[in-house]
Amino acid sequence: MYLPTPNEYSGFYTNYIQKSIQHENLLQGLTSEFATTLNLLNNLAAEKHSYRYAEGKWSIKELIVHLSDAERVFAYRALRFARQDKTALASYDENLFVATSKADQRDFQAILQEFSAVRAATIQLFSSFDAIDLQQIGTANDYQLSVRALGYTILGHELHHRQILQERYL
Repeated sequence: MYLPTPNEYSGFYTNYIQKSIQHENLLQGLTSEFATTLNLLNNLAAEKHSYRYAEGKWSIKELIVHLSDAERVFAYRALRFARQDKTALASYDENLFVATSKADQRDFQAILQEFSAVRAATIQLFSSFDAIDLQQIGTANDYQLSVRALGYTILGHELHHRQILQERYL
């Protein structure tokens, strides 16, 4: 699976894709980086699970639920584009999703299991795409991007939040 070219994405997605392109093989990157993230999360002390590094910031539980939610949204967009649906897709409000997720009331291990299930589904979805599917372009959040770019966005989004977790939460 080749890296996305700059004409396959723009704007909002650029930062995430730039963080992920050290992985020429998207599926291997999704697998190996997830293992690293999951290892980090599994080794957190229980008192850290609801920790916020500043007032008004997400807790670690909320951050993980956000990763699952965003991955689902990005994967759904990839599926729509791969199936050549040219309907422009709206943005979503990640802050509203987190605020209504009730993450801090949930069991930490259940949140990690959900995140693992979402990643497994993402890997299966992207495994099903052929070269033509990966090149399909669609519009989401007023930006055009390819299915392949969405895969790298998922990976880069995880890397972005893992970096924040390491720098601000631990």
